[in-house]
Amino acid sequence: MKTLWFENLYVDGQVINSVAVLVADDGSVAEMRAGVSAPPEAVTYSGLALPGANNAHSHAFHRLLRGRTHADGGTFWTWRKVMYRAAEQLTPENYYLLARAVYAEMLTAGYTSVAEFHYVHHQVGGTPYGGHDMELALARAARDVGIRLVLLDTCYLTGGIGQELNEQQARFSDGSIDGYLERHAGLATALADDLGGAFGGHSTVGYSGSEDPLVTLGSAIHSVRGVAKPDLPAFAGLDGPLHAHLSEQPAENEACLEHYGVTPTRLLADAGVVTDRLSAVHATHLTDEDIRLLGDARSAVVMCPTTEADLADGIGPASALAGASAVISLGSDQHVVLDPLLELRALEAGERLGSGERGRFSPAELIAALTSGGAYSMHIRPGVGAGETQVADFVVVDTESVRTAGSVGEQVVLAATATDATHVIVGGREVAAHGEHAQLGDVAQLYGAALREFELD
Repeated sequence: MKTLWFENLYVDGQVINSVAVLVADDGSVAEMRAGVSAPPEAVTYSGLALPGANNAHSHAFHRLLRGRTHADGGTFWTWRKVMYRAAEQLTPENYYLLARAVYAEMLTAGYTSVAEFHYVHHQVGGTPYGGHDMELALARAARDVGIRLVLLDTCYLTGGIGQELNEQQARFSDGSIDGYLERHAGLATALADDLGGAFGGHSTVGYSGSEDPLVTLGSAIHSVRGVAKPDLPAFAGLDGPLHAHLSEQPAENEACLEHYGVTPTRLLADAGVVTDRLSAVHATHLTDEDIRLLGDARSAVVMCPTTEADLADGIGPASALAGASAVISLGSDQHVVLDPLLELRALEAGERLGSGERGRFSPAELIAALTSGGAYSMHIRPGVGAGETQVADFVVVDTESVRTAGSVGEQVVLAATATDATHVIVGGREVAAHGEHAQLGDVAQLYGAALREFELD
């Protein structure tokens, strides 16, 4: 049993002072005591502690594009061509180095978990590796960083609705839905063999000597562009979280309506996969019926505001989705920035710009999107204040910095940035402090080692 003591701790929509948190050996919260002095054995933290941020959508290799795609304008579709060129350079060896740096940056910024939407499965040209090399590279990177990873094994079989894969997309594909399902089943075994622990459906691999899960396995439909209608029902039979890019671009909706006569959301609903297991990523261009379908099913919706702004995707109907009972969560997607507080702030900023009204989401609702909403999307145990199985994952925010001084309570999240994350704790262990990783050190040096392995034009 370990004891942490927080000067201020955000729990259930309010800030509580002088809180001792007892952490069980499995990394969960055993007990909380408010209004107490710090016990002699406690590790103490000043500032405001929040539950760890859950990053519900990541493409780790997109970090290669940061600061490199702005000179020539363009659209999502022209950006995608640059992204494909980056994907062609990935190997298990250089992807491990890159993912390790990306996950370390996430962790130091305050993300304690990440859902990796992974589809680069095979060698260039589509020849399989001898094992699950790319997936194991990501799992090993997460293990070495100490961030919780939900590995979303992604199915990608077509190059567009009614279109064959192009040459660059070949390494994403398993050839058929049966090929995907076979590889997916084998991945669970490979992860268990490589990292230790039991896998089966949505099972877990823990830290060495702990039952607290570090790596879990889920599935993903790349999009209705990447998986054809006859193959979609297969995902209803899988366990665990199911994610899908949904209506990110108007062109996707137009192609789906032309080919199938329905919207992408209705296509997924008719296939039986719009349930509380589903996380719809982006969900930017929805009809009223789409919103109702997602809300009635209590699906999660993963908004990625900094990426959606960067790619000129548009402003998604987050407030309408929340009003319809969909669960809002947040992701950093292509990592144009890695800052959970900027994602939170951008969600509200988009709502304000689109509506002309302030306070579309309260600070408490924004924090929930970043924490409990992400846990719901990723099917992981939530942080403090969200049930008996809560995990001891925290990010401590400096409340006296040049950005945050004078902020009132939880409203600090609308003033702070990741620079103000002084300490990050996963399962009761301090894993990062003041922008540096506890074991791996300076994240910039990790990036230096990784980026030297790529040829970036």
